[in-house]
Amino acid sequence: MLTVTNFSKNYSGFSAVRDLSFTVGPGQILGLVGPNGAGKTTTLRALCGIVPPTAGQISIAGHDIVRTPIAAKRNLGYIPDDPRLFDTLTVWEHLAFTAAAYKVAAFEERAETLLGSFELSHKRDTLVHNLSRGMRQKVAIACAFLHDPKAILFDEPLTGLDPQGIRGIQQAIRDRAQDGAAIIISSHLLSLFETLCTHLMGLNLGQCRRFGTMDDVLAEFGQSDSNSALEAAYFTITQDHMTGDA
Repeated sequence: MLTVTNFSKNYSGFSAVRDLSFTVGPGQILGLVGPNGAGKTTTLRALCGIVPPTAGQISIAGHDIVRTPIAAKRNLGYIPDDPRLFDTLTVWEHLAFTAAAYKVAAFEERAETLLGSFELSHKRDTLVHNLSRGMRQKVAIACAFLHDPKAILFDEPLTGLDPQGIRGIQQAIRDRAQDGAAIIISSHLLSLFETLCTHLMGLNLGQCRRFGTMDDVLAEFGQSDSNSALEAAYFTITQDHMTGDA
């Protein structure tokens, strides 16, 4: 579903990401872990076509994001850490606009289902600028799901959510993976990876330091429980970062 081959991104001589290669298949959930400045958000933005690669190739469901961006983006959903919604549109109007943009015919039934699953039905006709941060996040995710994308990218998906909202979003992510979507999650919440992810990639200073199944990563660090293993993995991945700061 999602293939990255020798991806690099440079900014005025600074290398934000260097020679990154990986794949995420149907039903897989990849967690991106690393310190601030590791290259996580740059990678996500390149995957969805916001920033062009300096080198390498990115493919979404068989479509090159640079050469055939429209076809690639038809198969992609992206939820940034701070979604930019239209303050003067209602929740329902956001879904209608998204359906028109992606040419989703007869979207109403699916939109109603998404509103129900994200507990937004009672906010259907509310302007989004009157919503809480967590509800705005849910609106963004509902819109991203509407066209049934084959690859979904999340940058800090749980920002602003209460415990009930967190549980709902986690289940929605599991459901999408079970239906065959390839999913990438970038977050600083290690517990989120342990709960959801099938695979883990550790980035530091723009380079991949660990990549594998979650089970392999946990086994490598040999801790007594998964939370300890994830912490051990994180601090090993970021060791160069911390040494450099010192």
